[in-house]
Parts: sequence; structure tokens; C-alpha cells
Amino acid sequence: MCASAATSSWMKQLTSASRQGHYGRALHLFFAHLRLHPCDHGTVDPHPAAIPTALRSCARLGDAASGRIIHALVVTRPALASDAVIATALLDMYAKCGLVSSARRVFDEMPRTDDLVAWNALIAGYARHGLPERALALAVKMRGQGLRPDMVTWNAVVSGFALAGDDQMAGDLVSAMREDGFQPDVVTWTSLVSGSVLNFQYDRARMLFRGMVSTGTGVRPSSATIASILPAFANVADIRRGKEVHGYAVVANVEQDLTVSSALVDMYAKCGLVLEARQLFEKMVKRSTVTWNAMIFGLANSGHCQEAISLFNRMLSEGATLDHLTFTAVLTACSYGGMVELGKGLYRAMREEHGIEPRLEHYACMVHLLGRAGRLDEAYDFISAMPLEPDCFVWGALLGACRSHGNVELAELAASRLLAVEPANASSCLLFSGTLAGVGRQDDVLKVKKLVKRRRMKKLDGCSWLEAPTPGQ
Repeated sequence: MCASAATSSWMKQLTSASRQGHYGRALHLFFAHLRLHPCDHGTVDPHPAAIPTALRSCARLGDAASGRIIHALVVTRPALASDAVIATALLDMYAKCGLVSSARRVFDEMPRTDDLVAWNALIAGYARHGLPERALALAVKMRGQGLRPDMVTWNAVVSGFALAGDDQMAGDLVSAMREDGFQPDVVTWTSLVSGSVLNFQYDRARMLFRGMVSTGTGVRPSSATIASILPAFANVADIRRGKEVHGYAVVANVEQDLTVSSALVDMYAKCGLVLEARQLFEKMVKRSTVTWNAMIFGLANSGHCQEAISLFNRMLSEGATLDHLTFTAVLTACSYGGMVELGKGLYRAMREEHGIEPRLEHYACMVHLLGRAGRLDEAYDFISAMPLEPDCFVWGALLGACRSHGNVELAELAASRLLAVEPANASSCLLFSGTLAGVGRQDDVLKVKKLVKRRRMKKLDGCSWLEAPTPGQ
């Protein structure tokens, strides 16, 4: 096969891999071709048409290291370095990988300033990574240079403020969008809904969703919208309305969309409707890591601990990708099920076999596991050996276990450490007072309660590690 035919065949494989979402394979093909086809002076000679495809794969994978290698190749070739398409792909790759300053440097070095795609890529990068003010400033600058924002521009800026929880600014921008001749589309509405959910403003999210599906907007929710709103119904009080959204997903024929079905499994599982969640889970043609994690968490938190372990083992046997949340879920199952040795083995396997470094939530799970089993000294030794500074969940898990097992001395130590981490949270003092009450030290209970009142402490949310699951029927 001649060189041009071989290159053409390779380009088809590369493009096909990218379009099918096989981004790892696309990068492998790209770098393998460079190794096989060096130029005459001994260095690799990148194919111009392949570079944007490879950079898009880097962006999808969050692989900034490979992106930098490609960038280094580009800057050594003046013809490539001046290519606007390649420059925009580089900018977009850095922005999507969270390296917004690198994206800005690429943008500032671009010879042309009238490329709306490049402006939008950088604006979206700022918005996506918590810098909505800079996104808006760039959009204003763009207009000042004679470029009119399009729908992509407006949606990026609205999304940035929605994700930041600035409802007022997001709403003002929607009004400005209308004044500029653009009507909010499904992307706009989805950004507003998802922003509210991510900021735990569930009432607002539900209100926005109802406004979207009303006849006046003319906009129909997409699978992304439905997946975004479902977490707002993930408690028993709202399950009826969650089921209504599920019905809407069925009518709209998006129930089997991976993001929607995963969100439905998560919603039913968190509401304790494990049977419904499991039925949906088994119906799914394809499952993501998110789906597996949601189902394992749902089983564990509902007291079906052995089923959760079995599902984890099935996840392993089917070759699904495990992540840090998978191990949080299975360690939770071990803790609630009293399976200490299994939990310790899985904790070791997480790092040694799967290459996942423990995070604070894993340490909290292990303390909870040991503490619930009454192995309080072992739990404290585990905390003392942690390479990370213990947070409120780690100390809270120990304090909760001390209360359950009546260990006042260790409870006092845990409460003092928890109070140092969260001085405004009364939960640590209240738990400690419960421990004291359990051993009849009522005078000390009153002292602790006076301390809470004197400091005007409040009980904060976020102590779910203290609650035992309701056993499955």
C-alpha cells in the first residue's frame, strides 16, 4: 500500500474512532502513526487534518498531558501554528481540561480576532470552571470588537452564573438575551434547571422545569433536562412528582437514554424504592459507572448490604469501570452489614489492585466500618495513621461510634477535634452530650448544652454517616 493510501486509511480509522466515542483508541492511533512515520530529520511530522480530531479526544478524556504533547508538535511547525482550526481545537482542549489560563494564552496568540468559535470556546471554559464574571467580561469585549454574540455565547454565560448559584444574574442575562433577539432554548432552560439542582435549590429547579414544559415556551425538555431535574425529586416526599417526570421520559421516548435511566435509578434508590430501581437497572441495555454506583449505594443505604456486595462483584465480573465512588458505595455496604474483614480487604484492593488512592470519604467509611463493629481503638489508630488531615466526616464517624458503644473518653477527644474542624456546628456537642447521657452524667450534659447556647451554635446538615439504614423487608 502506498504512503498516501495508508494515510487515508489511517485517517478513516482515526475519524471513525472519534465519532464512535472511542477517544482512547483515537489517541492511540494518532500517536502510533507518528511513531511509524517520522519525517526525514528524525522527528515526528503530525498530519494537519488529524490534529483537531486528536485534540478533541484529549478534551473528551480530560487528557491534558497528551494535549500538551500535541501542542508541542504544533508549535514547531509554523504552518500548523498559524492554522485557526488547530488553534481553536487547542484552546478548546485546554478549556475543557480545566486549564483555562493555558486556553487564554492560546487565544491571545491567535492571529485572527474574528473567530466566533474561538471566543465561544474560551467563554464556555470560563463559565464551566467557576469563572462566570470573566466569561461575561469576555463576551462584552467580543461585542466591543464588533462580533455579535450568538446563542452559544449567551447560553455559555447564562450557564456559568446558573452553575455558580447566582440566580439573579442568570435571570438578568436571560432577559438581556431576549432583548438581543434570542429566545431561550432547551440548552438555556437545562442550564438554569441543572444550576439550581447543583446548588440544592430544588424548589426553584422544579419551578423552572414546570415553566419549561408549559405551553407558552414552545421548548420541550431534552434527555439532559430530565436527567438534570430528577435529583430534585430524590426523597420520599417528592417521589410522586419524580414518577411524573419518569412518565414524561417514557412519553418522550428517552427513558433508555443512559443519563436519564441512570438518574432514574438514582432517584428511586435514594427514595428507598429499591425494587423499582433494580427493575430499571436490569432493563438497561447499557450501564455507566454512575449507574452501577447508584444501585450499589441504593442497596447499601436501604439495608440490602449482601445484595450490594453481590452487585459489586457482578460489576467486577462484567468489566465495568470502577471509580472512587464505587468503593465508597461498597464500603458503605460493608459497614452497614458488619462485614469488617471484607471491607478491610476491599480497602486494600482499591489501592493495590485498582490504583485508586483513598480519599477522605474512604477514610470516613473505614472509621464507620470499624466503629460500628465496636473496634474503636482500631478506628482511632486508623485515623492517627491517615496521610490526610481528618475532616468532619472522619471525626463524626468516630464520635457516632463512641456514642453507640458508650466510650466517653474517646468521644470527648473526637468531639473536641470535630469542634475544631466545624466550630459553628452543634452536632458534635449534641452527639457528645448523648454519649454522656447514656452513662448517666446529666450534669455534664447540661454543661455541654449551655456551651451550645452560649456560642449560638447551629446544627448543620451533612451528618448522614451517623444514620443507620432501614433494613430491607
